[in-house]
Amino acid sequence: MSRQPRTQNVTTDAGDARITWVRASAPRLVLAVGHGAGGGIEARDLKALAAFLPAHGVTVALVEQPWRVAGKKLAPAPKTLDTGWRGLWPALAAPGLPVVAGGRSAGARVACRTATELGAAAVLALSFPLHPPGRPEKSRAEELLGTGVPTLVVQGGNDPFGRPEEFPPGAYELAEVPYGDHGFAVPKKSGLSEAQAMDLLTGAVTGWLTSLG
Repeated sequence: MSRQPRTQNVTTDAGDARITWVRASAPRLVLAVGHGAGGGIEARDLKALAAFLPAHGVTVALVEQPWRVAGKKLAPAPKTLDTGWRGLWPALAAPGLPVVAGGRSAGARVACRTATELGAAAVLALSFPLHPPGRPEKSRAEELLGTGVPTLVVQGGNDPFGRPEEFPPGAYELAEVPYGDHGFAVPKKSGLSEAQAMDLLTGAVTGWLTSLG
């Protein structure tokens, strides 16, 4: 049984950030997930993980970057996002449990870039933006391939930022949400409901987290 979410404000060199803790009653690890450049922690995949994982021994920390807390419309440069994430890390590690760094889209890139230096136990990359839409030559594969820790990518089958078949081979696992777009929305013609799509996502993440030991 999970407890009620609790928010924690954290001052970083990029400004004030916020963590919403959704705690497991007997946690074995923390999954810290950041949002993308176009939205916040209300994203369907982050909400689904926060609702599902605490019952499986995983405390979920929903991370809001300083620009989002400040009410700004546009995300800052990647370097600033990394600065905010680094400033949050001591609070994420404070429970004394292994921390899996994660995020969706831009947040996934942050988790990948900083995993080794911060001592993350693993990386969860949701909707990793392998390239800008229509620009496959602008690949960000290096970030994903350089995490240095166990990594799971969960990608929508129709994600314009990179479909599963576009991902290069590497030392990571990849799970697909069929027909999903960058936000894991699925069209009616797919025969999948949003709930079923989120079941696929949470199932893949739970199985992978369990495999980490």
